[in-house]
Amino acid sequence: MKRLFALILLVVLATVGLAAAQSPQRVIIDTDPGIDDAMAILLALNSPELKVEALTVVPGNVDGRQGLENALKIVSLAGRCDVRVASGAQHPLNQKLITAQYWHGKNGLAGVELPTAKCRADSQFGPDLIIETVHKYPHEVTLIPVGPLTNIALAVSKDPSIVSLVKNIVIMGGSITGGNVNGAAEANIYGDPEAAAIVFNAGWMVTMVGSDVGERTLILRKHMEELQSQHGPESDFIVKLADFYLTRSEKSGYQGAAMYDPLAVAVAIDPSLVTLKDMHVDVETKGEFTRGETVANRMGSDENNVLHGDHYEIDGVIELKPNARVCLASDAERFLQMFISRLKGK
Repeated sequence: MKRLFALILLVVLATVGLAAAQSPQRVIIDTDPGIDDAMAILLALNSPELKVEALTVVPGNVDGRQGLENALKIVSLAGRCDVRVASGAQHPLNQKLITAQYWHGKNGLAGVELPTAKCRADSQFGPDLIIETVHKYPHEVTLIPVGPLTNIALAVSKDPSIVSLVKNIVIMGGSITGGNVNGAAEANIYGDPEAAAIVFNAGWMVTMVGSDVGERTLILRKHMEELQSQHGPESDFIVKLADFYLTRSEKSGYQGAAMYDPLAVAVAIDPSLVTLKDMHVDVETKGEFTRGETVANRMGSDENNVLHGDHYEIDGVIELKPNARVCLASDAERFLQMFISRLKGK
């Protein structure tokens, strides 16, 4: 009888363990819905590994009003009105908003007009929705910010306790080899450097998927052809976005279009798609030429300069605690095949 009970208990525990292993990861995508944001959202909605709890909207590629409209139309296209969509901050913490219609089209979605949204906006303020969801599901929620970090900074500033309750935070932002706005800064960090500084110094370990890796993870014309081989409302929409995005990128001298935001979602699904290295990252907020730069310390330490009379001498080093897992490279083709297979014919 004892053996039978033990066997039953083992079966129950194995079943519970398997169910836990197969449970989708709860995520909140904080987004400024432009072209690659739309791709990222649809990838997440079509990935069984993820349960998208909410989209919180931040201004960046477009203003907050247009971003909310775009987000609602995207979840409506996917038939996912179960996903809460909430408006967040309407401007950066300490500077004027910079929008990017040059890269994303007048409406942020390559000028593609989606049907009127069937889904409705949540009444809650985006940062408050983040706080509420993290407390509702402690240690279960992964945050995926793919725009400026204003909403995340506001949530952390209002309730610092969420830092220890968040399972993971995977951002699309920053770079350790130069910027895409200028020589130093990446667009999402440049869009709100003060917010980024708060997020990187909040006390959690940020997974940073930077523009430098995004620009080596390119969607090409051949990938568009694969998407076009099976028609569906979502894949047809993505092809239209990609065509605009590729045309703009090609005119600017690129071979393809950078898959910035979708790569961040993919990293949340499968971190083995990228190479990560722990580093300490600071955000420059004051530099004339470097405002918005993510300054990554690859050595893990700073030299310790000690005053000796009229000069300083190096006296060893000061060890720095890593605050970020920095993406150094991606398996671009494996990622793109994941992206295409999940959206093909959808």
